[in-house]
Amino acid sequence: MRLCTLYKNAARLISVSAMAVSLAACGFQLRGAPPVSSALEPLNLLCKAPVPASLCQSVREQLELGGVELASDEKASYHLKIQNFAQDRRASAITVQAAAAEYTLRHSVDLELISADKVPIIASTRLTASESYRYDETNVLAKQREEENLRRQLSDRLAQQIIFRLAPITQERLQDIRASHEAAGTSDNTQTDTP
Repeated sequence: MRLCTLYKNAARLISVSAMAVSLAACGFQLRGAPPVSSALEPLNLLCKAPVPASLCQSVREQLELGGVELASDEKASYHLKIQNFAQDRRASAITVQAAAAEYTLRHSVDLELISADKVPIIASTRLTASESYRYDETNVLAKQREEENLRRQLSDRLAQQIIFRLAPITQERLQDIRASHEAAGTSDNTQTDTP
């Protein structure tokens, strides 16, 4: 009887693994972000310290999965800057004994997209992701692992928010942004020329 159950469990594990591999091979994403327009190619991704490497890697993977051509600083038409990372951990619920019963983790980062000729496509924008979890003093090691896992999830969420901000930028939108930027530059020049 045990041998039969063991074979059934192994068969399930193999079929689930095969399904996961086939879904990954076709580019399926569980929480997929919308595609980023090819109008932003070639794109340079710049992560400034103290932005965690996991966040940068997650953004890079999302862009590569979407087929976006990434380039070095000199060859890029657009520069995506991720900077000013901050993380916060606060007690959000207290027990009767004045000990923390729940913590909230918050990660924030600034996003900015500019063209090679310094036209701001997305002005500096603050993105934030947060998550709460229960804290148990009797199981500190497990809670530390849970917190680390939540930190990775928050990095993934921030990466998705970044991709969502890039998704609506099409060639037409870029032309509109450039036109309004040039119009603003022209009006600034005429104002400064006036005595």
